[in-house]
Amino acid sequence: MYKDEEEDTTIYKVVLNHEEQYSIWPAYRENPPGWRDAGKSGLKPECLAYIKEVWTDMRPLSLRKRMEELAKEKQQQQQSSEQVEKEK
Repeated sequence: MYKDEEEDTTIYKVVLNHEEQYSIWPAYRENPPGWRDAGKSGLKPECLAYIKEVWTDMRPLSLRKRMEELAKEKQQQQQSSEQVEKEK
């Protein structure tokens, strides 16, 4: 029997990094540097299902924050433009 044909009975844990990106890691191993426990462990399919449920936005946290800042700046510029038009 080949290794990939064997049933994977490894218990995994869900981990995430500072960018809120998720992965799975064998529960018996120390987390890789920069990753912390997300609070879920179990068989691989369970962990992957959890990640699919909670990781709804694949963009890194830094990108999401920057996009929010740009959206706020654009909104402020539009409001300023509208105010100038009203004053004319």
